[in-house]
Amino acid sequence: MTSGLILGKFMPLHKGHLALIDFACRHCDTVSVVVGYTDKEPIAGNIREYWLHKELENYPKAILVSFKYDETELPNTSESSRNVSALWADALKRIVPHADILFTSEPYGEYVAEFMHIKHILFDEKRTIHAVSATLIREHPLQYWGLIADAAKSYFVKKIALVGTESTGKTTLTQKLAVYYNTVFVPEMAREIIEKTEDCSYDDLSKIATLHANTILKKLPEAHKFLFVDTDVMITKSYAEFLFNKKLTVASWIEEANDFDLHLFLEPDCDYIQDGTRLSQNERLRLSDHHKEALVRTGISFISINGNWEERFEQAKQIIEGRFFK
Repeated sequence: MTSGLILGKFMPLHKGHLALIDFACRHCDTVSVVVGYTDKEPIAGNIREYWLHKELENYPKAILVSFKYDETELPNTSESSRNVSALWADALKRIVPHADILFTSEPYGEYVAEFMHIKHILFDEKRTIHAVSATLIREHPLQYWGLIADAAKSYFVKKIALVGTESTGKTTLTQKLAVYYNTVFVPEMAREIIEKTEDCSYDDLSKIATLHANTILKKLPEAHKFLFVDTDVMITKSYAEFLFNKKLTVASWIEEANDFDLHLFLEPDCDYIQDGTRLSQNERLRLSDHHKEALVRTGISFISINGNWEERFEQAKQIIEGRFFK
């Protein structure tokens, strides 16, 4: 049996990595894919392990091997150095002792294979199959979206929350932006729990926050570059103080699900539509100020959106394009 070896940071996992894995699997009976990581890198090792675990389901010959290392013992570099390669070769011989062929897209692979006393096959060194750079993907993920491995895409999705008081067009704008950017959205969940704001109880708010966060996590893997979310947990907390003069505490996973890249605050300078489920017009204005104060108090920055429905849509697009496509 022929045993292959691939070593990488996979930060992030991209189509070039998958092409290398596919190539190695076509030349070997088994392939050990070693993900090396430290605590000092921008993307956690367990996240990269998960990406590889999901993608390697498509490669039955591939075996995932996790390798957390110390940079004081093993230099964190891809430069072609005989001294560095000798150190890495010793480490790899310990964790993958039966490797026969090292597959890389880097010249340093020749040195590492030499010190391991195995064969080296250099694959697509000039990046002709996939012109990709992990650094460029990290810096500009939306521009290089098509080169990111499917399992890793949700990590780079930009989450945008549309917040504000009632009857400011959040639902309409959330859906319209999702259609425009060819992605999915998360609707407000309050109406799934209660029919009218006046009927809301304090316990209902916990249910709303939980359902809303669960829906964010469910939709995230389906998103294309952006996930538009109607309301966030800070607004639900603001409701708790506004309606019941009580603070709402939620689980840490709910807070993490509501970590957004951008908040758009819809100002109440638009037509008020009372559909029978909302607060009165005066209460609506008070609630807007209350929500805004809550965001400021907790250090959440936001950009205000105003005007008529079409103006709000155009403003939102301009903000998104300026923020994420510079």
